[in-house]
Amino acid sequence: MIELLLQAEGALGLGLLDRAEQIYWQAIERDPQNAIAVVGLARVAIERGDDRTALTFGRRALDIDPENAVARRLTARLEEVLAYRGEAPAPEPASMSAPVAAAPEPSVPEVEQAPAPVSVAAAPGPSVPPRRGLLGRLLGRG
Repeated sequence: MIELLLQAEGALGLGLLDRAEQIYWQAIERDPQNAIAVVGLARVAIERGDDRTALTFGRRALDIDPENAVARRLTARLEEVLAYRGEAPAPEPASMSAPVAAAPEPSVPEVEQAPAPVSVAAAPGPSVPPRRGLLGRLLGRG
C-alpha cells in the first residue's frame, strides 16, 4: 500500500493530476478506510481548483480517521476559504465511488465569483519557483 501512496505523491508533485487520482483510487479500492489516500484525492481536487470537492474528501478522511492532522487542517482551511467567498459548504460525502473528475461544477452566480487573479509576471521582485510537493523538496526544488 505504501508504494501506491508514494507513487501517487510523486505524480501529484509532478503535476500529473490524472495519474495521481488514478493511483489514489487504486489505494482506496484496496483499503476503503485509507484516510491518507482520501486526503490525496482532496489534494488533487485542490490542484484542479475544485475546493468544494476537496472539502468533501477532507471530511470523508476525518470520518475515517478523526485524528488525521492533515485532514483536519485541510478541512478547516477549505471551510474558511468557502466562507470567505460566501459559498455554501460542500455537501457531506455520500459515496467514495465517483472519481474527483466526475464531480459536478458548483453553480455560483456571476456576482459571487472571486476577482481575476493578479498576474505574477507583472509583479516586481525576485522570481520564486513553484512548490513541487514532497518530490520537489527531496530534490531541493520546493
